[in-house]
Amino acid sequence: MSSVSKGIEKVEVGLKWDPSPAGEPPNDLDLIAATYTKEAPYGDPVYLVHFDSRSPDGTIHLNRDSRTGQGFGYDEVMVLELERLAATYARVVVGVTIQQQAAEKVLGDIPSTAVRIREGHTVLAENDLAAVPGSTAATVAEFVRDESGAWSFREDVRGFDADPTAFASLMGAEH
Repeated sequence: MSSVSKGIEKVEVGLKWDPSPAGEPPNDLDLIAATYTKEAPYGDPVYLVHFDSRSPDGTIHLNRDSRTGQGFGYDEVMVLELERLAATYARVVVGVTIQQQAAEKVLGDIPSTAVRIREGHTVLAENDLAAVPGSTAATVAEFVRDESGAWSFREDVRGFDADPTAFASLMGAEH
């Protein structure tokens, strides 16, 4: 983690999984980030960042989007430049969801799923989502800005049984 006075400044969230076996529809997992203001840290997100969008100010963006899990290393990578977020934002929640195909799948159906959250070369958390195998979506991280303006990280793995649209509205709820 960065120095105590500055908090976390820029993080990378990576997601990887193995491709589907031959003859089966591809597994398409997606990273989603939701931003919340100081006035409503558990209300509706101000905006979402996912496979076909980026934050209005460019501070949160998806570098890679995979629809199959094929490739080496992390198939999807999202960068959050927290130090550049406007002071009105106090909370960012990051989650993983499955784009459902013909038959509904849950995270336990997707082989070798892994999430890595790091700042620079420092790994803040790694998780295989094994704690939420029956879920179709899960939150994986929460970043919160304190009164001094410094951002902190909390690993937050919670499972949901929701499609991507419903998950986007549920992922930031207080628990």
